[in-house]
Order: sequence, then structure tokens, then C-alpha cells
Amino acid sequence: MQHQQLTPFPQGFMWGASTSAYQVEGAWNEEGKGPSVIDHAVFNAELSDFKVTSDHYHHLQEDIALFAELGLKTYRFSISWARLFPEGTGEINPLGVAFYQRLIDLLGQYHIEPLVTLYHFDLPWALQQQGGWSNPETIAAFEEYARTAFRLYGDRVKYWLTINEQNMMILKGEVIGTLPADTPDPQRALYQQNHHMMLAQARAMIACHQMLPTAKIGPAPNISCIYPATSRPEDVLAANNFSAIRNWLYLDLACFGRYNATAWSFLKEKGYLPQITDDEMALLRQGKPDFIAFNYYASATVGADSAKDKPESGAANRAVDQQMAGIDRSVYVGVDNPYLQKNQFNWYIDPLGFRITAREIYERYRLPLIVTENGLGAFDELASGNKIYDDYRIEYLRCHLEQLQQAISDGVEVMGYCPWSAIDLVSTHQGIGKRYGFIYVNRDEKDLKDLARFKKKSFFWYQQVIRSNGEDLHYQVEY
Repeated sequence: MQHQQLTPFPQGFMWGASTSAYQVEGAWNEEGKGPSVIDHAVFNAELSDFKVTSDHYHHLQEDIALFAELGLKTYRFSISWARLFPEGTGEINPLGVAFYQRLIDLLGQYHIEPLVTLYHFDLPWALQQQGGWSNPETIAAFEEYARTAFRLYGDRVKYWLTINEQNMMILKGEVIGTLPADTPDPQRALYQQNHHMMLAQARAMIACHQMLPTAKIGPAPNISCIYPATSRPEDVLAANNFSAIRNWLYLDLACFGRYNATAWSFLKEKGYLPQITDDEMALLRQGKPDFIAFNYYASATVGADSAKDKPESGAANRAVDQQMAGIDRSVYVGVDNPYLQKNQFNWYIDPLGFRITAREIYERYRLPLIVTENGLGAFDELASGNKIYDDYRIEYLRCHLEQLQQAISDGVEVMGYCPWSAIDLVSTHQGIGKRYGFIYVNRDEKDLKDLARFKKKSFFWYQQVIRSNGEDLHYQVEY
């Protein structure tokens, strides 16, 4: 559908950018912070660890001032659970409390709306040692943590996110650190964890509505539209299966309080069904989100297991194969999509898929949407004069914003856009070398250098996009 007249981005649109605590803060063991699963996870030894990252913890004033200069209307960040509760529960850490007080107060001084993620992959290690999300007691610990955050910061934070990319934690739990490598029956364990996370999320949403009646809260999964490899009915069915298990399982539980029928059938067929009770399902139905946040990087293309003459991706379709190990090939086969370009990390670039994804979510749930991650990771080079000519990032974001405006013109209610990331940070799997930010942090994988901050070319482009409320997407930067 082509629109004769595009609908403008709404007035008050939440132009923002995103980070997460473990990827940007550093200070991993300072001022009372406890360890998280990230601090104990094993990553590529050649890449940066998460001990210092961008050292946002010690550059807070400078960084927030840069975000204000960028023009951010909102800043999406996460609270480190282990910085507030070093043991995951019990005694609170006053210095951790004070850090987020300073952060939120600084945002207030610059009139930047905080958008707070309660949990972004970094489960406190003390809870993991007690079984982590496999242990039902973690549900109560999460509720206690959420209620504490609401009590401490709810007078200044109106928008909350519960759990970042819960579907990725389930589909790739052994990589992110939520599932020990020696776990028996790992797939069943992961889907039991998913059920526990859903209960924790419902409790947090209920608590938010009780404690902060004017606040809004929602989930933040990674959602991607799924293309069938061909019009062959078996391929269409495979794409439908994959979308149900990858996407709608999580959002149906969050929004409707029920299991998606196709996903439930898959879990039953594979012997992955979680243990659930009627009381738990009743609780899920009470935990109603006010909006849906979603992260989008690329679409996926799949076919049926019996499909012929379709090259399986391996490296070719990393958007499927790297993220979806939990869905076996009786359900899908990852297939190359020759109509899409790829970035330096072999991920597809699909702006039109962004529009499709937004439409699918909104048509299914009819809740306002906010984009909480969308961006291009690249090997940015620091040129003379401390310049970073990241025109490729500008083009990526421009094309995606054009399609987001198309989605708004389609009737999708979109309240904000927070690309990944506000500033360079350490990528979960590719270190500091895979850069996403509008602001360059001067360090490499092992050498911290001076951690100086430099504004990339994309900084000035996005600054003008925000100033124009999205009208000037083709702004030519003089840099």
C-alpha cells in the first residue's frame, strides 16, 4: 500500500536512544554491586569483557549532557538488579540506589523522559546459584526488586519495561547465561523458565498499576516478521509455525494471559510443556501491559524441512540460525533471502520488514508501540580530527524511519523510537568493535585508551531528525 499523503510523526513523539546497564556502565564490582550472570559468563577471550565497557558509571554527567545535546526526548536504560540488590534479594545497596537517583535526576534536569528497563539479561549471580529462573522463588525476588524500583524512582519515572528480549533468553539461554551448560533436558528447562519469567512480569505489571496509577508498563521482546521461502504451502506453514514460537508465544502470554495455540502444540509435541497451575494462569490474565515495546533488527526467512532446492543458510541467515537454536528443524529451515542486503556481520537489512513487523504486532494486540532497539552494528573507524563518518548508519536508520512512518500512515499507533544505541557499548557477542552508538567511545577490545567521547556524523543527523520531529530524514550533515 502506497500512501498519497504520509501521516507525520505524532506531536510529543518519544525520540530517544537505548543502552543497557551491563553493556555501558562498567564499574562491575564497585560501590557494593554484586556479580550477575554476565560477570560469570564465558565469552570470546579476544573480545572485551564487561568490567569497564563504556565506563558510563564514571562519565554520567558528561554522557547525559551529550544525550541532551543530541536532543533526546527519552533515554531507555536498564537498572542493574545486582547493583540495587547485590544478593538478588534482601539487603539493598544504598550506593547503587544513589547512582540511579543521580541518573534520573540528571535526565530530569535536561527534560529527558526516563524509560527504565527492570531486567536486561543480568540476573544476579546469587539467584542463579539458587537455580535462577528455574527456581520459582525468583518470581518473588523479581517482584520485590520491581516494587523497590517503583518505590524509589516512581515519582520521576512514568514509563517502565519489564524484561528485555525474554524470547532471546529462552531461545538462546545457554549463550546469554540463563541456562548452565550441563542442565538436563535443557529445552524443557528453558520453557519452564519462560513460564516463571511471565509470572514475574505479570506480578511487576500488577504492582506498577497498584503503586503508580499514572505510570505505564510493558514488555520488550525482540520481534521479527517471518517470510516463507516460497508460496509453497509447506513453506507458508513453516513460517507460521516459526512466527508463533518465536514471537506470539511471548506476546500472547503478556497481553492475553494465555498460551499461543500453535506454540503450545509445539511444546506438547516436543515434551517441553512447563508445569503450570490454574492460579498461575489467572495471575497472567491480570498482568495487562499498557503498551508494547519491541526490538527489531532484521526479518527472517524460513522454509519447510522437506523443501528442495533452497540453500540452507548456516552463515547466510544468521538472523534465524544464530538466535533460534531452541526451535528444531522439524519446524523450520533457515533459508537465504536473495532480495535483502546484509551488513558486515551478515545480518539482513530489511526496513520494509520493520513496517510489516509493526503492523503485525499492532493488528494482533491493538496496544501503542514503542521501538526500543533498532540499529546498525559496524566497525566504525576513527578518522583524523576524531571524526567518524558513519554514513552507512545514517542510511540504515533513515530507511527504517521511513518505513516506521509508513506504518504510522497504515494506522499503527507508535509512541516512540529508541534506536540502539545512544553511545558505543560492548556488544554481547562481538565486543566493543561492533559499534552501534551515535557517540564514539575511544577504546578497543583490550586497550581502554582515554575513553574519550566523540560525536559521529550520525549524531548530527539524528539531532536534526529530532528537531524536525522526523520531517527532515534526508538532512545532509556538514561534518
